[in-house]
Amino acid sequence: MDVEQLLANNRYWAESLRARDPDFFARLARQQRPEFLWIGCSDSRVPANEVVGLMPGELFVHRNVANMVVATDMNFLSVLQYAVDVLQVRQVIVCGHYGCGGVRAALGHEELGLIDNWLRALKALYHQNLQRFEGLDAEQQVNLLCELNVQRQVRNVCHTTIVQNAWRRGHRLAVHGWIYGLSDGLVKDLQVTVDDAAQLDATFLYDQ
Repeated sequence: MDVEQLLANNRYWAESLRARDPDFFARLARQQRPEFLWIGCSDSRVPANEVVGLMPGELFVHRNVANMVVATDMNFLSVLQYAVDVLQVRQVIVCGHYGCGGVRAALGHEELGLIDNWLRALKALYHQNLQRFEGLDAEQQVNLLCELNVQRQVRNVCHTTIVQNAWRRGHRLAVHGWIYGLSDGLVKDLQVTVDDAAQLDATFLYDQ
């Protein structure tokens, strides 16, 4: 497949949507009103909109390697602030996936380059939970760290001043942690939803 095929695919996709709803693109161009922000992995096997059956315009998306929420990442913070303060999303979804290559790399010792610095927090997360990995085979370790990573990133989202200020203003906002199975296409809710500052450790709270 080459880029010409991608352009042909695009024409077919656009024509198919217009055939079903002639006003779809005109309506989409007038405004963006998603209710959800998706923070996911860059992995090409996890297409955010398709996984949850949403159309263009219904899901605001930020993706990076291993679905990380890094306090110094201006790209992520800009996306989060725009989603919360401007688009007024009500649901933030951190979605990882089993078998994540970034997580697998963090469990290894091979030097891969710049990405090693990006994944360092995952190594720390593994080290903090060493006892939970005892007795697990390599794949089970990867998948456990995938889950722990999602749980940690949910907390990291909630620790931002962006989210805490939104709650302080009375904005109803929930942050969820999900994980996607590459082998079956199903999303699992990790039951770590946070929708109020009172659910956070006091250390990470800012003065009211």
